[in-house]
Amino acid sequence: MSDATIYDDGLGRNAANHVPLSPVSFLARTTAVYPDRIAVVHGPLRRTWGETGTRCRRLASALSRRGVAKGMTVAIMAPNVPEFLEASFGVPMAGAVLNSLNTRLDADAVAFMLKHSEARVVISDRIFADVMEEAIGMLESKPLVVDIDDPQAGGGRLIGAMTYEEFLAEGDPEYPINGPDDEWDAISLNYTSGTTGDPKGVVYHHRGAYLNALGNTVTWAMPHFPVYLWTLPMFHCNGWCFPWTITAMAGTHVCLRALSSEAILDAVADNEVTHLCGAPIVMNMMLGGDDAHWDRIKHSVQMLTAASAPPAAVLERMAARGVDVTHVYGLTEVYGPAMVCAWNPDWNALDMEDQATLKARQGVTYAVQEAMMVADPETMEPVRPDGEMMGEIMMRGNITMKGYLKNPKTTAKAFEGGWFHTGDLAVMHPNGYAEIKDRSKDIIISGGENISTIEVEGVLYRHPDVAEAAVVARPDEKWGETPCAFVTLRSGADVSEDAIIAFCRDNMAHFKCPKTVVFAELPKTSTGKVQKFVLRQQAAEL
Repeated sequence: MSDATIYDDGLGRNAANHVPLSPVSFLARTTAVYPDRIAVVHGPLRRTWGETGTRCRRLASALSRRGVAKGMTVAIMAPNVPEFLEASFGVPMAGAVLNSLNTRLDADAVAFMLKHSEARVVISDRIFADVMEEAIGMLESKPLVVDIDDPQAGGGRLIGAMTYEEFLAEGDPEYPINGPDDEWDAISLNYTSGTTGDPKGVVYHHRGAYLNALGNTVTWAMPHFPVYLWTLPMFHCNGWCFPWTITAMAGTHVCLRALSSEAILDAVADNEVTHLCGAPIVMNMMLGGDDAHWDRIKHSVQMLTAASAPPAAVLERMAARGVDVTHVYGLTEVYGPAMVCAWNPDWNALDMEDQATLKARQGVTYAVQEAMMVADPETMEPVRPDGEMMGEIMMRGNITMKGYLKNPKTTAKAFEGGWFHTGDLAVMHPNGYAEIKDRSKDIIISGGENISTIEVEGVLYRHPDVAEAAVVARPDEKWGETPCAFVTLRSGADVSEDAIIAFCRDNMAHFKCPKTVVFAELPKTSTGKVQKFVLRQQAAEL
């Protein structure tokens, strides 16, 4: 026998030494080891891990009894409530795929997603009754609708065949907490607008979800029993995998239906919250709270932020309040955060302005993502690490999506050359830290939400008085960025900025609408292409 084969002879995979990776296993362990620890806080509601595990079992069983099987889609439209956490486990336990719907979308977009994903069941919070009823009304094949009838909702109505609690009652509390037969099986589906207004369905696998959930703990040096406040929407990349992360660490999920400075600060104080995530807008919201609320917080807090880099003044104010901020970067296609501005303790000696400059960098890969480079997307040659030469951020590894649902052409393009192309232009610094300089896809990130400029422009062009339109990001203190529309009117037309904005609000989700409209001739190249870099400069000066 040759040396090359001695480690293969009789040493194959079997049930004893190989189990498919799945975050479902975190629930099995935590409910067995810590059944009496508090798993969920939702206003006055408290549930232990034992109780939460039973509810997840019932959900999985009820779905199975209703015919939901491997590879079928279960959609959820809900704020950060306990039912969302339960769906993060119960749906994959049934072998199904969880499609978390963006709660800010309009009925047309939701209907597209439900049809495209072939959703069999929709779990919907009562406050979204209007948009969900309209969306489902557009479908030829109607899914089973289950209502979350949360007593803390404070409004809305029921549109489903039964309530969530009635649905759980159909399930077996002893249903096994099992993962998939193959860790490559899909666990979730998240839609992203990408470079156009057509949503693309990003498919995650169990292996990636498992690894990134653990990657969060490594990146954040998270201890056992964290108390995590849900300020980040759970629909964002499956809450950046934190439903699974906090469960693995036997932590406590503190749910918030809606955000305000008072709600966040009071929740932090009342529950001694140790960790939270969110876009810079969440930090601004917190800093807008008065001293009476801040003074109740007597402990240090860790915060993970993404989207646009937090300004130095914001970081300084957060630090003064006892909140330590870590900057991460990622996309839907890489399970949320996949890079981090890993902090060098030597940098603590720098002044706050210099620290903020460093923290603004997107940094290096998560420990569970194999590689990142900044390279020319055509030649695939890495850029010089001089902080000046620009290229595209590319990644590869186990926390990269399976691909785009029913879209092989776009999937292949995204993976050209054996790397995932993010579309974000960046430089590489001498220390190996990447820093984004521009977005090649012209995506606007407003309050952590992606807005396609092409989609907004499409709506503007539908206005009868608009001859030309171009949309770019305008810096905004509260939201990070907001859409700014440059519009050329048809000859003889007389229309106001308010009228243009109102038209957009009538034809698309409100958060995507321009906050500013400038009437002007659009700058163009000799070939007629709009020079968006000129418009971005003008928008920044408004």
